Amino acid sequence: MYITQGLHRHIQAKPHATAIRYRGRGITYAEFGERVARLAGALKTLGVNSGDRVAMLSANSLRYIEYYLAVPWADAVVNPVNYRWSAAEIIYSLDDSQTTVLLVDDNYKGLAERIVAESKTVRTVIYADDGEAPQGLLSYEQLIAQSEPVEDARRGGDSLLGIFYTGGTTGFPKGVMLSHNSVAFSSMASQQSGRCNATTRFLHSMPMFHLADFAAMVSLFSSGGTHVVLPAFTPKAVLEAIDHERINEILLAPTMIQMLLDWCEADPAARDYDLSALERVGYGASPITPTLLDRARSMFPSAGFTQGYGMTELSPVATFLSADYHTPEHQKSGKMYSAGQPYACVEVRIADEHDRELPRGTVGQILVRGPNVMLGYWNKPEATAEALRGGWMHTGDGGYMDEEGFVYVCDRLKDMIVSGGENVYSAEVETAIASHPAVALSAVIGIPCERWGETVHAVVLLKPGRVASADEIVAHCREHIAGYKVPRSVEFRDVLPLSNVGKVLKVELRKPFWEGRQRGVS
Repeated sequence: MYITQGLHRHIQAKPHATAIRYRGRGITYAEFGERVARLAGALKTLGVNSGDRVAMLSANSLRYIEYYLAVPWADAVVNPVNYRWSAAEIIYSLDDSQTTVLLVDDNYKGLAERIVAESKTVRTVIYADDGEAPQGLLSYEQLIAQSEPVEDARRGGDSLLGIFYTGGTTGFPKGVMLSHNSVAFSSMASQQSGRCNATTRFLHSMPMFHLADFAAMVSLFSSGGTHVVLPAFTPKAVLEAIDHERINEILLAPTMIQMLLDWCEADPAARDYDLSALERVGYGASPITPTLLDRARSMFPSAGFTQGYGMTELSPVATFLSADYHTPEHQKSGKMYSAGQPYACVEVRIADEHDRELPRGTVGQILVRGPNVMLGYWNKPEATAEALRGGWMHTGDGGYMDEEGFVYVCDRLKDMIVSGGENVYSAEVETAIASHPAVALSAVIGIPCERWGETVHAVVLLKPGRVASADEIVAHCREHIAGYKVPRSVEFRDVLPLSNVGKVLKVELRKPFWEGRQRGVS
């Protein structure tokens, strides 16, 4: 299997159909295929050889999609760069992967100068944007215009498709190695689950460097739908695109859903958008609270909701919750708030610290095996062996499974709070806090306590114009969860630190409390 298969199929079957819509203009499958073949030819002319790494540092664009297909077309390996990292982290990832060619858009042309000066491996930088290329950078459009199209190398199977770096902001990132087979498999499983078909008009609003968006991209090329690209996520841009482009499928992180809902509640004009075309809303990347999910279903009443749970190391999905379980019946049963059942051909088990499978309903670590699992971490054999020991991917997530195979994610194991010998899962406390009408978002962490080892601390972001006191939050929690889980302290902030896909960076919240201490619990 190779990820350019879908493009070849639809160049042949529907050459004049629209493949991509970007900034109000469309490009057909035939036109797109020609540009991909020419970009691959340009890369080979620049000395890119089999297996070489080619990186891209850019906002979402038509050219980003061309990059994703042209690099394997040229028999090379993609390395999409997280633009939210520091310059040092970016340079580390480029040198660690021995990337030789970097594509940048206008947003990052200044950073390209530092990369060229400090990187030990990057030797060529391509300006992938409109207008004239800055001095020292090659013009993407000139390369395409001047290069001859080349035959697809059809790089595929278990060969390396890409190095997708995870982490950063808390230490240097590590590169997840994914094969063509693993990502192509996820694409097929996604279509089997009812996502992405020939009539899909999919909105790319998540960052394209993130694997969740890339996986959706591959699914869409396999099915022959239409990509609609936003340079970046904003609530207004998303709603305008759903209305004007008649978007029928979208993938969002829960924090994006939160921002959409808050913006719509604050701006009466939001009610003027026609959202009736939207048929499928996928969500994932981090847990969603029942309160937020209920609000989202009210906002998009004509859409079916689906959830994917996983991680980059799983290409990226392990379990899937279909729209059939987003109903009043399964809201009552609780299954609507699960992470669903294992994806096709994927095995999931809940295990103890010795990797022994636990009885149903018992919380342990979520382990995954199947064709979606990564090849390993780039240049990190020890970390690879630890993560993949026994043939199972150790996710680091705590959860349990019910009698019907539905997985319930409790928390990152490292985020679990141990207070007085009792385990407190921060996600459960956050769910209780989220049901308070004044709360927009919260993050619960453990902070040091001489008596109990750790105590529960809540960091709360209120909705615009709403007020609440710490005592009110604590009293509200006492109505919903056991006393030992209730926050002992509450602080309010205007913003919370977020990762590139909207996950709250709890390590940043914990820093001032744990700095200079060796973390331990009683």
